[in-house]
Amino acid sequence: MVRILLIAAVLLSGVTVGLAHDIPDQVRVQAFVKPEGHVLRVVARVPLKAMRDVDVPQRSGGFLDLSRAERALRDAAQIWLAQEMEMYENDARLPTPRVVDVRVSLESDRSFVSYESALANFSAPRLKNSTELYWSQGLMDVILEYPIASASSQFAIRPNLERLGIKVNTVIRFIDSNNFTRAFDLHGDPGIVQLDPSWLQAAATFVRSGFLHILSGPDHLLFLLLLVAPFRRLLPLAAIVTAFTVAHSITLACAAFGLGPDALWFPVLIEVLIAASILYMALENVLGVSLTRRWVLAGAFGLVHGFGFAYGLTELLQFAGSHLVTSLFAFNLGVEIGQLVVLCLFIPVLNFLHRNLNEKAVTIILSLLVGHTAWHWMTERFDDLAKFPFPAFDAPAIANLIRWLMALLILALAAWLAASWIASRSGRRKSSPPGPS
Repeated sequence: MVRILLIAAVLLSGVTVGLAHDIPDQVRVQAFVKPEGHVLRVVARVPLKAMRDVDVPQRSGGFLDLSRAERALRDAAQIWLAQEMEMYENDARLPTPRVVDVRVSLESDRSFVSYESALANFSAPRLKNSTELYWSQGLMDVILEYPIASASSQFAIRPNLERLGIKVNTVIRFIDSNNFTRAFDLHGDPGIVQLDPSWLQAAATFVRSGFLHILSGPDHLLFLLLLVAPFRRLLPLAAIVTAFTVAHSITLACAAFGLGPDALWFPVLIEVLIAASILYMALENVLGVSLTRRWVLAGAFGLVHGFGFAYGLTELLQFAGSHLVTSLFAFNLGVEIGQLVVLCLFIPVLNFLHRNLNEKAVTIILSLLVGHTAWHWMTERFDDLAKFPFPAFDAPAIANLIRWLMALLILALAAWLAASWIASRSGRRKSSPPGPS
């Protein structure tokens, strides 16, 4: 009887439980970063369910004992945030920050809509200890402060928060010394992110991204292979690649500036058209191809592939800072460098095969193999496209369609004039009499 009473007294008086929860599936972290004077302040909000292996005081019923939770919250903030998050000033890593304040908020709290309201939340009355809140249902708000040399320095962050969950989404809003806000939506481990990059940092980031994008896209690589397979001389290749480059640069820039269609089905349609362009190029290589028709087609299909490049660029634009035009040019430059690298690998291999095997047979076999792959891509992507409802042709949609049709007609006219000029120049050279010997 005495033992039962002792156990009941312990349960009623509150206990401290070491929580070792499973890793949560999805975790969303919000943070404001603002330099003020000689302090870089980070105001962050993290789900408590991501704070694992922490001794948590609980009341009867398993509810969080808010009157005794301060120590556990500070330990969690120190272990999972202060010791993990890396902040940089002018490329030099800052020391471990000071945990200024920490508190618990309800999931319904909306104070993190702005930096001012998030900071003001720490001055508001804290939750009452009678609040029935489990550790896994609350939010932890924390203020961290880093010593800095100047508020006008260049700052960077590496969140290092990917261990908080299986999928971690970190939303950061950086407020510079002029109170201009820049937002970042990061996933997993993004590496070091420049919060206000210089034009050179932005250019380097986007050249690298464009280069990796072209190398990681098998459909673009196969299209490029079929595009140049029948023409291995410098001048024909220059005309074809230039037409493809100019065309995809146009649609890439249009999509990046928000001038392209924003319907959910449009990216899927672009993927279908990219596969169809590969299939068409394969069939033309088998049936016969001319140089003039090939570079015109390169321009036409380049418009489609430009949208494909643009959708790979969309998430990267948050790293451009105030250098959007520079970043677009740099991304395009990276794509072109990637294409040149691929061509430098493709052409010697094709030349070797054509020297040792029947040239036409090599082109046909290669085109049929790639075309077979493109056919499967096209049918699979079309099945995905068919899941979307048929788009409604209202007035804004029709106006947008007319604008794009006019743009395509202008581009087609320009291509026709260029083809006519090249053909006339070529005809003059053939008909001109040879000079005196």
